[in-house]
This record gives sequence, C-alpha cells and structure tokens, in this order.
Amino acid sequence: MQKNPFRDAVSRERVADPCTMVIFGATGDLTRRKLVPALYNIARDRLLPSSFAVVGFARREWDDARFREEMLGGVNEFSRSRPVVAQLWDDFARAFCFERGDFGDPAAYQRLASTLKRVDAERGTRGNHLFYLATPPASYPEIIRELGRAGLAGTALTHWSRIIIEKPFGHDLDSARELNRRVLEVFTEDQIYRIDHYLGKETVQNILVMRFANGIFEPLWNQKYVDHVQITAAEDLGMEGRGAYYDEAGTLRDMVQNHMMQLLCLTAMEPPGAFNATEVRNEKVKVLHAVRPIEGAR
Repeated sequence: MQKNPFRDAVSRERVADPCTMVIFGATGDLTRRKLVPALYNIARDRLLPSSFAVVGFARREWDDARFREEMLGGVNEFSRSRPVVAQLWDDFARAFCFERGDFGDPAAYQRLASTLKRVDAERGTRGNHLFYLATPPASYPEIIRELGRAGLAGTALTHWSRIIIEKPFGHDLDSARELNRRVLEVFTEDQIYRIDHYLGKETVQNILVMRFANGIFEPLWNQKYVDHVQITAAEDLGMEGRGAYYDEAGTLRDMVQNHMMQLLCLTAMEPPGAFNATEVRNEKVKVLHAVRPIEGAR
C-alpha cells in the first residue's frame, strides 16, 4: 500500500529549541494581533521550551512593563484561547523585554547584542536567536545590514541564528532580487525564512489535508468534476492605523500577490511527492507557470 505523506504528517508536533525571538517592529499591529497571541497559544499547548524569551525592538519609548502590558491586551483581544490564564501569562510574560532603537542605528544593535547575551544567560536560550521582521518592507535592508555589522547573523556548532522576512518581499521582480541579494550577503539560505503569515491560518493549513488525505475529495478535485473555484477574502478589518503601510505597499501587494496567490496554489496544485517544503514549493511553482497573464497588465 502506498503511503500518504499528508496522513503521516497530520499530527507531528514537537517542542521548539531553546531560543530568543527578537521582533523588529514590536509595537506594530502584526505583533499585537498575530505574533504574541500565537506564541501564547503555543505556550498554552506546552510546545514552547521553558528556555524561551522575546525581545521587542522598535522606535517607541516603551520599557519592559509597557511592552508586557500592550501584549497582554493583544492576547486578551485576539488569542483563540480566552480568557487568558493569569498564571500562564505571568510565567510567559516574564521572558519579555524591550529594546528601544532606530532600525538604522548601529549603536542600537550593539545594545541589542548586549541584551541578547544577558537574556541567553538568564533564560538559558543557548545563544539561539530568531529575528522576525514585522516592519514596513522599506526597513528590511537596513535591519539586515545592521544585524550583519553587529555580528548577530552568524551560527556556530553550539547555536543558530535565523531570520524571518514578512511579505511583501520586494515591490516587483527587480526589488525582490535585490532584497534577496542583500539578505544572502549576511545570512545563508538555510537561515532565511520568507513567509506569508496567511499560511498560518488553520483553515488554510487544512486545505492540503482536505484535498489529499481525504478519500472523498481527492478523486473528485480535478477539472472533470469541478467547474470553477472562487476564492473570497472576506475581511472585516479596516485600516487600523496602517495607513502609512498601505500608502507604501498598496492593497494589491498586501493581499493579492501573496495571500490570494498562495490560496490559488494550494487549491490548484498537484499532489507533491512528499510533504516537505521543497516538494510543496515545486508544485506551487508549476501552478504559477500555468497561470495566464491578465491581458493589459503591466
């Protein structure tokens, strides 16, 4: 009997490695609405290590207490598991601290390096650092540059460093290639995670399982039985103080060329040979190659 990679992978979960997560843009909407509530839920599910810490990095004049207070408000409002368990939150938030700095200021990264050394010693995070760029895309190059200059991008036998770059990754093909060139000057390919946070939604993650691990849908999900598919982005979220971001990125780049195209790929792709990042990516790329360009588009 042929093994189904999707059935085999459905419930594989493990506790993460000890690490410190540095969130650039920690005072922004993404951190409060998505990142910290998600981390809290992971902690609630006992999938975070006890040796874990979060360092917020942003321009605002916050301190550790203000950072924890704001993040508690975000968890109370947006977490899937509410109300917040007070004892769990207290243990979780004790690992939070805040570093104020401008993204292009070399001195701020020296302070960040000192903070990370202190946190590593206090929390036992073993020098493992995860840098999450939850900032406007224009800030990506300078953050990447300064991380390299501060010596925070390297790895060793005893620890690792990784960087997560949020969408949109560039504003066109040339700028995406230039950003890729810059990040590869500082980090190696296996340290880089270019992500679309929409893929973290439970329903989105379940599309592949529903298609390929379900004996009812898998034989029928093809052009012989499906006339057409409509993908609807039903949002009740407004600008929410993100006018500056939308002025720079635009709604099409914010939603269509990443979130919606990812859903298109998950809906139309052929089953990959294995349930791993490379095989899934390859099948997604085949879908994009098969999409006819919109006539008159520039």
